[in-house]
Amino acid sequence: MNALRRRGRAARPALKSPDDTMTLTEHLGELRVRIIRSALAVMVGAIVIIAFYDQVLEFLTKPYLDLCSGREVEFCGYDPAVGENPLNIFDPLEGVSTRLRVGTYGGLIVAMPVILWQVWRFIVPALHAKEKRYAVPFILSSIALFALGGFLAYVTLEPALDFLISFSGEGVGPVFQVSRYIRLVGLMVAAFGVGFQFPVLLVFLQIAGVISPGRLLRSWRYALLIIVVLAAVITPSGDPISLVALAAPMTVLYFLSIALGALIERRKRRRVVAPT
Repeated sequence: MNALRRRGRAARPALKSPDDTMTLTEHLGELRVRIIRSALAVMVGAIVIIAFYDQVLEFLTKPYLDLCSGREVEFCGYDPAVGENPLNIFDPLEGVSTRLRVGTYGGLIVAMPVILWQVWRFIVPALHAKEKRYAVPFILSSIALFALGGFLAYVTLEPALDFLISFSGEGVGPVFQVSRYIRLVGLMVAAFGVGFQFPVLLVFLQIAGVISPGRLLRSWRYALLIIVVLAAVITPSGDPISLVALAAPMTVLYFLSIALGALIERRKRRRVVAPT
C-alpha cells in the first residue's frame, strides 16, 4: 500500500460481487479509463479510414451513382456517361471537414467492438457472477446487430434517395453537397445500428429481472407503437422507405428477444428445481 501511495496512485479494487462497493472517486476514475480507451480506439479507427478515404468515399457514393445511372439525366442533374462527379463542395475548407467527418464516422464504426467492451466492463461490477458470463454473447450480438443495421441502411439508401429526389418535384434539380451527403449516410448507418441494439437491451433487462417475457408479450401493441415512433424519430431522412426498413426488423427482433428471454427464464427455473 505504501509503495502504491509513493507512486501517487491507488490500487483499483477487485469487486467480487455486487455487494462490494466503490467510492464515487473510484467510479469516476474507472469511467475515465474506459472513456480514454474508447477514444483511443476511435482515433486509431479514424486514422485508418482517412488513409483509405478515396476508397471509402467511392463506397459511400455508390448507391447515389447507381440510382443516377438508371434514371434520366434531369433526375440527378448530371450525365453518368460523361463521368462527372455529382457531389460538390461550396467552401474551400469543406474538403478537409468532409474527410475528417468520414474519418470520425468510420472510426466510430471500426472502434465499436472496443467501445461496447468498455461499456460492458464498466457495468460488470454491478452484476452477479451468473450474469457476467453473458458478457461475450452480449458483445458479439451487439456488434453483429449493429453491422446488420448498418448494412440494411446502406442497402435501402438508394430507394430512399429515389423517394427524396422524386418528392422534391419535377422542376427541381438536385445539387448535392458532399458534406451533407456524407452526414446523411453516417446518420442513417448510426440510426439503424442503434435501433438494432433494441433487442439486446430487452434481453439484458429480462436477464436482470427488471421485466419479464410475459409482460413484454402482453404489451406488444404498445411496443409496436413505440417502435414506429422511435424509427420515425431516429431516421434522419424522414422518408417512409427508411422508416419501414427500420421498424419492420425491429418488430421481428422484439419478438425474438421475448422468445430468447423466455428460454433463459425457463433454464433458470430448471436449475432451481434440479436436485443437487
